[in-house]
Amino acid sequence: MAARECGDDKESSYVLAVDIGTTTITCHVYDKMTTVLGSSCKPIQLLHPKPGFSEIDPDFLMLQFTAVIKEAIRDSKLTASQMTCLGIATQRNTFILWDKETGQHFHNFITWQDLRATSYCKSWNTSYSLRGLHAGSSILHFFSRQKRFLAGSILTFRSQMIPMRLMYMIDHCPGVRECLQQEKLLFGNIDTWLLWKLTGGQVFATDFSNASCTAMYDSFQLTWSNIMQHILGIPLRKIAPEVRDTSGYFACCQKEYFGHDIPIRAIVADQQSAMFAQCCFEPGDVKVTMGTGSFININTGKKAHASIAGLYPLVGWKIGEEVVYLAEGNANDAGSAIEWAKSLDLFDTVTNTADIAQSVPDSGGVYFVPAFSGIQAPINDETAVTSMIGMSPNTTKAHIVRAILESIAFRVKLLYETVVSETKFQIPGIRIDGGISRNDFVMQLIADITNQRVERTGHSDMTCLGAAFLAGLSAGIWKSKDELKTLRKVDKVFEPRNNWSHYKPIIQQWERALRRSLGWYQTDRDQQGVGSIEKAL
Repeated sequence: MAARECGDDKESSYVLAVDIGTTTITCHVYDKMTTVLGSSCKPIQLLHPKPGFSEIDPDFLMLQFTAVIKEAIRDSKLTASQMTCLGIATQRNTFILWDKETGQHFHNFITWQDLRATSYCKSWNTSYSLRGLHAGSSILHFFSRQKRFLAGSILTFRSQMIPMRLMYMIDHCPGVRECLQQEKLLFGNIDTWLLWKLTGGQVFATDFSNASCTAMYDSFQLTWSNIMQHILGIPLRKIAPEVRDTSGYFACCQKEYFGHDIPIRAIVADQQSAMFAQCCFEPGDVKVTMGTGSFININTGKKAHASIAGLYPLVGWKIGEEVVYLAEGNANDAGSAIEWAKSLDLFDTVTNTADIAQSVPDSGGVYFVPAFSGIQAPINDETAVTSMIGMSPNTTKAHIVRAILESIAFRVKLLYETVVSETKFQIPGIRIDGGISRNDFVMQLIADITNQRVERTGHSDMTCLGAAFLAGLSAGIWKSKDELKTLRKVDKVFEPRNNWSHYKPIIQQWERALRRSLGWYQTDRDQQGVGSIEKAL
């Protein structure tokens, strides 16, 4: 194996890392001290051919991928020949199907935001097949006490998951079902497609972190799910990629792309990458990423966590014999709520929001519930509605801005309490990154209401850094995770203040507002009831 690996003769210590996110694709060149020597960033061009559809042109994404790498290398004043290795972090659950003989894709990337399979989710979630799975899993869990059966007993399909969107494409995309029947169909997320292209179709693989996010991979057994293969009727093992270690040699980029061999030594999902960059290596370590949404991850050690409140059991990373598991919860609306408020001219720039919030002593009785995409863990109500309650003639923009920022922190508190109650770990503190982490008001509030020390990272891009760490470990630039800990930077620490008595009634009122937001978008039967009420009025 070692004889076939490119890049073994390189004496330099420069790492390329690419983060393919939901809105941007970014590349950094790092040195051994994690100094960013060169960068490039481009916007992801999302396509919306129909309402609810969300796609990315795979060929254009490939052009952007190669372009940001070339530009970052050029910005660093180095050359491709000096790059020791490449690490790739990607958004999760965005997939594509293609023909393994021709290499031609059947459709654009179907992103995790795509809603075309919503009706499939509703149909399957009320199907006898899924009810049978729930009943069977419950019985197996009762007798075996194996946690993976507990996970199966509460499985429900959501649009963000791949299975229903995959079923939709097999049913509706011309040529896909025929290719499947001929055993020529390949399935992959962004990382797998890029790896296939960069190696001229020689490598068809993913890593454990990306595979575990697909909802078609059994994180407990570390294999493509037999249960999912059976209930969906899709031969997963024939169309899904080989699953490899997160940190390790994957392949070498063909010279035609960058003019020189660059070994790919890490592939990782974005949230797991940020977790690794935060050096959350011990069970009980917690990371919160606050961007468009808020994600909380806790290291659960060597065992996958089976949740009844909506936490996902994921593989954080696999390096050699070490497999680290995470439990993840999310709130889809965080930064999106702030951007919505900005679109209403409630403030000029996002950087001013902390000062605006602190210009008033409280929210003036205003409570905001961010639910543009429903409410996720631990409530899990896709029919919830965004709401603002408690406005009066005395309400000002500052009160509304403060209520919005408080709601983001309150959602993190709900996620944090779910993690603590379900995993039973002693939490040593919370490490936070993402755009909203720059807001001191939100950070201090999270520290206060969780009674935890909050550390804001000093690095600008944790997802890229995690991919760089994982690639650099494989290449020998860094020798151990202990060495990585010495490189971790903390920008600011927020210690909890003893003011729970002040915020307790505020949070209780916010929870009342939250309950009133639930179940707003009702079923057809409920709509008939609404019609009857309207007639009575």
